[in-house]
Amino acid sequence: MAHTDPKEKCGLFGVFGDPNAALLTCYGLRALQHRGQESAGIVSTDGNEFIQYRGMGLVADIFTESIIDSLKNPTAIGHVRYSTTGSSNIVNSQPMVVDYSRGHMAIAHNGNLVNANLLRSEFEASGSIFRTTTDSEVILHLMAAPENANHPDCLVRCMRKIRGAFCLLLMTPSEMIAIRDSRGYRPLSLGRIGDAYVVSSETCAFDLVGAEYVRDIEPGEILRISNEGLRSERFSDEKKVTPNHCIFEHIYFSRADSRVFGENVHLVRKRLGARLAEEHPVDADIVIAVPASANSAALGYHDRSGIRLDFGFVRNPYVGRTFISPKSGVRTESVQIKLNVVGETVRGQRVIVVDDSIVRGTTTKAKMRHLREAGAREVHLRITCPPHLHPCYYGIDFATPSELFATNRTLDDMREFLGVDSVGYLSVEGMLHCVSQPPSHYCTACFTGDYAIQPQEEMGKHTMECRHKS
Repeated sequence: MAHTDPKEKCGLFGVFGDPNAALLTCYGLRALQHRGQESAGIVSTDGNEFIQYRGMGLVADIFTESIIDSLKNPTAIGHVRYSTTGSSNIVNSQPMVVDYSRGHMAIAHNGNLVNANLLRSEFEASGSIFRTTTDSEVILHLMAAPENANHPDCLVRCMRKIRGAFCLLLMTPSEMIAIRDSRGYRPLSLGRIGDAYVVSSETCAFDLVGAEYVRDIEPGEILRISNEGLRSERFSDEKKVTPNHCIFEHIYFSRADSRVFGENVHLVRKRLGARLAEEHPVDADIVIAVPASANSAALGYHDRSGIRLDFGFVRNPYVGRTFISPKSGVRTESVQIKLNVVGETVRGQRVIVVDDSIVRGTTTKAKMRHLREAGAREVHLRITCPPHLHPCYYGIDFATPSELFATNRTLDDMREFLGVDSVGYLSVEGMLHCVSQPPSHYCTACFTGDYAIQPQEEMGKHTMECRHKS
């Protein structure tokens, strides 16, 4: 991915009713590792007490066999995190566990609340103390407030007070609760393993644990999972709210083998690549992808154009996704070792490079330079989405407009800066043509500036949080 240090959303995974719930959750989090690499955590319950373990780093490094054994219970929820609100440290890792008037509660959150600062200020003014800097803790304070905690519709009341993009997994001693915001910005799905239920940010995790996909959690739905089965309620009227699914889930965030917003990500990306070939054809010798999220799009470009597809970059599988590395210094080091050019493929060739997006442009420039150094005769860059011109307030820590690569740059300026022969972005209309739902059902604010939920003024004054999206 061609970016410098923005961060994405988080990943949620939970299991209710399986004796190996913690182990399954660990596997699920490993499948969702691309959604967050700063920290990971699992909380489990036997129906009475909670056991939790959280750590900084990758799931495989945090959860040893002995730690998983210590978490063995029939219900567990887990979280992989990147910070968009709140700094990267163990205090802000999730799931968070609290005791309040109704007992034990654990929460894992993927998304961003645009009114979090306002709510936090109100709580602090009334004497509440916060121990983290995350949006998620605001939700807990809402639930613990006497006017809500003592009300039979506590969750419904609280969900109606928060604004923005959020998927939540809550756990009490007796139930697991999945919640999705009324516009469905982020994906969240329900699966089943025998008599046990599974909830995941992406369906690719179901495949790893042997779960069957059941359905998506609906926008505006609160789904309670207990020994009595499933009970669904709504905190919003779905007939009055237009969905705003994050189109960037299809472009970059989600794994290609996931089913997101009702369709397979790989097939959407193939269509994006094919449409890109229609909108920006060029006479060239080979098509190559910037792995891995552009692989499917490059295949689509090849299919439509008839130009030979080949490997131009080889990705080191032991380097994390540089787009979401927590510190710029670490990220710079990762970029230098993540991709290597296959010189024999590109030498003397007219090369079409398909990439998913450009946010700030620094690493894209380095990749294009490496192609030139390897002997590419021409380099034509093709991007499977429109130019990023606006910040995201819904769980992706995109830069301010002045930091975004496409702001105040013409295509000629971009071409010169990147050192390529041509640059072609997919149009907004072309992008929306490649997904199955009506165009009005997708959030394109980072491209168009059309925000379905207007960010509050103070939103731009603080760093944003988990969110993978993100």
